[in-house]
Amino acid sequence: MSTEKNRRIVLASRPNGEPLADNFRMEEAGIPSAGDGEVLLRTLYLSLDPYMRGRMNAGPSYAPPVEIGQVMEGATVSQVVESKADALRAGDLVLGYCGWQEYAVAPAKGIRKLDPGLKPVSAALGVLGMPGLTAYTGLLNIGQPKAGETVVVAAAAGAVGSVVGQIAKIKGCRAVGVAGGREKCDFVRGELGFDTCVDHRSPTFVGDLQAACPSGIDVYFENVGGAVAEAVVPLLNPFARIPVCGLIAHYNATGLPEGPNRVPILMAAILIKRLTFRGFIVSDFASQQGDFIRDMSAWMRDGRMNYREDIVEGLENAVPAFQGLLRGRNFGKLVVRVAGAE
Repeated sequence: MSTEKNRRIVLASRPNGEPLADNFRMEEAGIPSAGDGEVLLRTLYLSLDPYMRGRMNAGPSYAPPVEIGQVMEGATVSQVVESKADALRAGDLVLGYCGWQEYAVAPAKGIRKLDPGLKPVSAALGVLGMPGLTAYTGLLNIGQPKAGETVVVAAAAGAVGSVVGQIAKIKGCRAVGVAGGREKCDFVRGELGFDTCVDHRSPTFVGDLQAACPSGIDVYFENVGGAVAEAVVPLLNPFARIPVCGLIAHYNATGLPEGPNRVPILMAAILIKRLTFRGFIVSDFASQQGDFIRDMSAWMRDGRMNYREDIVEGLENAVPAFQGLLRGRNFGKLVVRVAGAE
């Protein structure tokens, strides 16, 4: 193995607005060796997620930024190459956080061994991973859906939104998706089983959303912000709950949007309708991991939970794939296949 190299993608500079190819750099380094209690991992699949854009910025956030010259972070499904920990052995498949690289050393206690019967194993990065847990905990803890209510889901064809709407249906709610383009909307209605889906790219979007929610909106799962949120707010019912998971429409913004100040309108709606807006990070509900795996696994076995993956081949294509993610070009959970299992 000493003749092999570890290809890795590092943050070369901080983006100003949309990330450019020059903000990243592909490097080659030697393959590290595992120490006591550690494992050497070979990356099979790398998860690409919108939150990564925030990690490229300097300044305070809910997690430290990626430093210049540091490997871009991200969840991975990996195979153990070398183990110096009793709990794992060579050949095991694990879920870790090894980032945008082909090999990594990690403490064994910080990774989770995967069921070898899990097919496809990449589902551990999506419906059975962080996006699925985000959907599950955000909707159930903050959205608190009740049978008969209307739940609207932004980015409904994405990794988180697709799960949110299906859980809403399981809980007896009316699920209304918002997605970009006819193909995605057809997928949300057909394969995912939402009651309907509205195309936010349509010139009649505002009216279409209103027609899709004749009884108003009781829960709005926010992944996007921007024009979608503006169309939703007037339709919110009294005591509506809004879990705020992401704001992808604003991640590349370099300043405040032009136009009138809409904050007073939003604040008035919050007051008059007694709305609950709550931002959350998936780690807030880490203690519910066991409940999530139990319920999600059962729903998948019963055919009540469907999902779609958008798989990109090769680590060298991670940057353009990530750029496309921020533009809404992915269709389903975006994953990079870095290598095949040996």
